Amino acid sequence: MSEAMVVHPGLILILAAVVMAVLKGVARNGVILLAPMLALLALWQIPLGDHGAWSYLRHNLVLLHMDSLSRLFATVFAMMAGLGGLYALSQTSRVEVPAAFVYAGAAIGVTLAGDLVTLFVFWEVMALASTLVLWSAGTPRAYRSARRYLSVHLLGGVILFAGITGHVQQTGEVLFGAMQLDSAAHWMILVGFLINAAALPLSAWLPDAYPEASWSGSVFLSAFTTKTAVFVLLKGFAGTELLVGLGLCMVFYGIVYAILENDIRRLLAYSIVSQVGFMVTAIGIGSELAINGVAAHAFSHIVYKALLLMVAGAVIKSTGRRLFSELGGLARAMPLTAFFGVIGALAIAAFPVTSGFATKSLLTAAAAQAHLQWVWLLLTGASACTFLYAGLKFNWLVFFGGRRQIDVQDVAPSMNVAMWILAALCIGLGVWPEILYGLLPFVLDYQPYTWAHVTEQMQLLSFAAIAFFVTLPVLRKVLGLTLDWDWFYRRGPRLCSVWMRNACAQIAHRLHLLWKLALRSVFDLVMKEQPLEVRLGGTWSTRSMATWVLVLLLSYLLLYFF
Repeated sequence: MSEAMVVHPGLILILAAVVMAVLKGVARNGVILLAPMLALLALWQIPLGDHGAWSYLRHNLVLLHMDSLSRLFATVFAMMAGLGGLYALSQTSRVEVPAAFVYAGAAIGVTLAGDLVTLFVFWEVMALASTLVLWSAGTPRAYRSARRYLSVHLLGGVILFAGITGHVQQTGEVLFGAMQLDSAAHWMILVGFLINAAALPLSAWLPDAYPEASWSGSVFLSAFTTKTAVFVLLKGFAGTELLVGLGLCMVFYGIVYAILENDIRRLLAYSIVSQVGFMVTAIGIGSELAINGVAAHAFSHIVYKALLLMVAGAVIKSTGRRLFSELGGLARAMPLTAFFGVIGALAIAAFPVTSGFATKSLLTAAAAQAHLQWVWLLLTGASACTFLYAGLKFNWLVFFGGRRQIDVQDVAPSMNVAMWILAALCIGLGVWPEILYGLLPFVLDYQPYTWAHVTEQMQLLSFAAIAFFVTLPVLRKVLGLTLDWDWFYRRGPRLCSVWMRNACAQIAHRLHLLWKLALRSVFDLVMKEQPLEVRLGGTWSTRSMATWVLVLLLSYLLLYFF
């Protein structure tokens, strides 16, 4: 394909968003379904290498750099734009889907960016577009979450921009490649990436924001921001040992909060943090097997997490409820949705013949290959815990456990079609993993379906199931809110402002009393030194007059300033 015929697939989605903003009905739906297909076609027509190179301020920028890793991430992003759009065909908001397509197009732009300037521009477009997706839910809680969400991502953008500026100043290069933590600029770039990856301690923005989106908006939000962060970490900081420990903290942080959570979408949001933690850990390992595992698991995770959030969205849209304590026994009223929930849960738990089994095993194998026994043990245990909260808690408390009288509305056919496709992908990639393995950046000779591996995984899942049913009475009682790090920027500033206001009021009151006391002391001193008959009508000395003039001027100045 010639250079002149290369079309940026991300720009196709952004242009489609502009077009669909002015269309209605069948024409708008046609653009929603057709644009991602065109983006995929354009993506796979682009040969490997650099395209769209140009010079700006004496720096060589590369709008589009194509390699196998970029192509894999851009492919799944374009797929999710199409499937998310299909799921949201019945969405009444005129803003959400166009904003989501700009969001997806910018995510593709990040994965294909060959330089840090282009990456930063698309990075910030992602932040603005995803805020619009969240804001378009139209509820007061969504508005407040959107403001907090935008604040966190603008903070991350400022840190990233400072890091990029320092990197360019130090090296004179803007091309995006592998970096070492050998300067403050590279540390800032890493922090900017980690904020979007929902790394601790700023991970609470994700469960704060995603559950407040509309029933379809959370599907789009789950697919792009954290996965683009995984991509840039993979490309820029693979092999950074710091990420191993940080990723493990994310894994178990997400697990603990997901087990305690009473909101079905907050549970899945914490699950995103945990699953991204798996990827961050493997990025820290940095071997070829680990990089392959991260790329494959990111693809798989986008698919099964989108399916689970579609199931949650269907439940919320049909029942108007989102808490486990208000749901139960929906399998009879929503059998097809329950079936999709089971498929998604088995995939996230790495059940054999699902995509999660074929990809998550690459991450644990990478830890074993690197002789990190403790990392392997923790990732294996975390995989079993994932089945406990996502495979069992989510489905049991929503679809199978309990019997409640809940009015259920029908699910739109387009929503079922989107869930059918994702469920088929979860099974298809698990049965034929070599399809996905063939798209990975390094040649992979790995067989997930060995007798030892299957037996080991089934034992882990069985123990997780036993633990779930033993602790089920306790899990049913966890109905309150869980405090997270977001308390410090949701409630903390308000409490600090109240404390500061009260403290300032008390200081002003004490200064006022001190001022009155000082004036009274001066007045008493003057009155004491003069006889009563000449205190006012008598002749005053120059020194006394000068003293009083000074007192009056100081009093005037103090009154002026206060």
